[in-house]
Amino acid sequence: MAVETIEFQAEAKQLLQLMIHSIYSNRDVFLRELVSNASDALDKLRLETYRDKDLQADVTDLHVEIEADPEHRTLTVRDNGIGMSRDEVVSLIGTIAKSGTAELLSTLRAAADAQESGAAAELIGKFGIGFYSSFMVGDSVTLVTRRAGAGSGVRWESAGEGTYTIEDVADAPQGTAVTVALKPADADDAMPDYTDPSTIRRIVERYSDFITWPIRTTPPGAEEPVTLNRMKALWARPRSEVTDEEYAEFYRHVSHDWREPLETIRLQAEGAFEYQALLFLPSHAPMDLFLRERRRGVQLYVRRVFIMDDCEALVPEYLRFVKGVVDAADLSLNVSREIVAQDRQIQLIRKRLVRKVLSTIKDMRSANPERYATFWAEMGRAVKEGLLEDPDNRDQILEICSFPSTHDDAEPTTLAAYKERMPEGQEQIYYMTGESRTAIENSPHMEALRAKGHEVLLLTDPIDEVWVDSVPEFDGTPMTSIAKGQAVTEEEVADAGRFTGLLSWMGEVLADEVREVRLTSRLTTSPACLVGDSGDMTPTLEKMYRAMGQEMPRIKRILELNPEHPLVVALRTAHEQRPDDDAAADTARLLHDMALLAEGGDLTDPARFVGLLADRLQHSL
Repeated sequence: MAVETIEFQAEAKQLLQLMIHSIYSNRDVFLRELVSNASDALDKLRLETYRDKDLQADVTDLHVEIEADPEHRTLTVRDNGIGMSRDEVVSLIGTIAKSGTAELLSTLRAAADAQESGAAAELIGKFGIGFYSSFMVGDSVTLVTRRAGAGSGVRWESAGEGTYTIEDVADAPQGTAVTVALKPADADDAMPDYTDPSTIRRIVERYSDFITWPIRTTPPGAEEPVTLNRMKALWARPRSEVTDEEYAEFYRHVSHDWREPLETIRLQAEGAFEYQALLFLPSHAPMDLFLRERRRGVQLYVRRVFIMDDCEALVPEYLRFVKGVVDAADLSLNVSREIVAQDRQIQLIRKRLVRKVLSTIKDMRSANPERYATFWAEMGRAVKEGLLEDPDNRDQILEICSFPSTHDDAEPTTLAAYKERMPEGQEQIYYMTGESRTAIENSPHMEALRAKGHEVLLLTDPIDEVWVDSVPEFDGTPMTSIAKGQAVTEEEVADAGRFTGLLSWMGEVLADEVREVRLTSRLTTSPACLVGDSGDMTPTLEKMYRAMGQEMPRIKRILELNPEHPLVVALRTAHEQRPDDDAAADTARLLHDMALLAEGGDLTDPARFVGLLADRLQHSL
């Protein structure tokens, strides 16, 4: 096939321009990314040969080779891995078919504008497009590849000007070779000489020492290549032999996060089945933490052989931010995602990983409160999903949760700390859900508890609306919503019998709006509030479901009246003296709407409310 010229996808073209024209201080990452891609290709070939015994592929000496040519100013990174077909080259390199592309471009532009060059360069690997980083150091890039088992290969070439060429080649070796025509070295512009053997060694030792395949280069004047990396799997090396920087770089490799991890977790099991795990907690929430198309899971190896990325069977959904590696000793190498999901050993490993992660977070909370506070601020919303998804570990999850409360405007509290502060006579943990802290604190439901000095948890995350109904108690103490249930019986209210007629009449007037009208002692300054029964869905949750397009039956709530409030007393008197007065009925409707507004609810008929209010104000003058 003749040489074909193709335009880059629009987003790819924008990214190339950022790579070429923006200023970056750490261009070394291009070599890290090319070596990482080569390592992945070797992993995939090894796995493919286990799965397909008929695959015609040479696996006798799998390795990565770095070849420098100072005379022609080129640097080549070559592997003899899985390789790519023509369609894969066009799909993977000519197109950025990744979720989050727009966000990446925006972040890169912002970093470049702010001259945060290091952070911008480190973002390169985050979206799986490390190949493009070659254009930071090269005037042009040539890729020659042949997929294992295929009869011919493909040559791809571009100067990053908006187009690339592609053609078939008959004599391409198995694997992939990326050749970068390097820009001139310029110390003033932080452009090292990437053909210098010492520069190559420095970058490989810093970024790729843990890669399990040999990374080779032939120094000038040498006849035999030398291996630049130690190759021993980082998770298999004793803790005393691994530096924090090596762990941090390995975390960057598996997570594509440019920051250092917040916490490193090692786990090793021996006996009936053996495995090793090296896990990391990030210091910032991944950009896709709450995206529907997010990736989650850890890398799965079997006896140092790479099996799959993002093994979801090893990590539950609510711990999707955990990154790392699990290396099992007794699994079959020829496994699929479906088989892994059903494997008994995988399920046992998963249980132990979850317990270890939760215990690590608990220990962090005690030993390093500042680090825990960072973790919870970034990942707490996801962790709370486990209160619904993982009933077996619900108690452990509750122990590591923190919640805003009325005790402190700035510092959240654990449930254990809440219990320690409970005054004598308080037998419940009080909470309220809502859209914001301000809305909850100004809610009429808070009045009596505030007057008594009782602490209330202020739950404002959307997930809080859901999990609270699944968690009836903590450590033997009931958890109670202050916006549900009955606070008092009518017999406990002095002269309650005088309100019987008012309650019955208001129930008829507001029959379309409420299920019942009753007295309460939960109010001290407000005339009325709306509550639900203990099993009712909250208005916020109902609104969330409707926003997602789910049809929900309308839930009528209960209107509670403060029998000591002058407005309620006056309305009772007016009803007794003028039972058929339309003005009294209008006041009852206003009372309901005021209670709805006070809790941040939406009026069903705002125009009616405004009209009634204007009429009442007019008659008061």
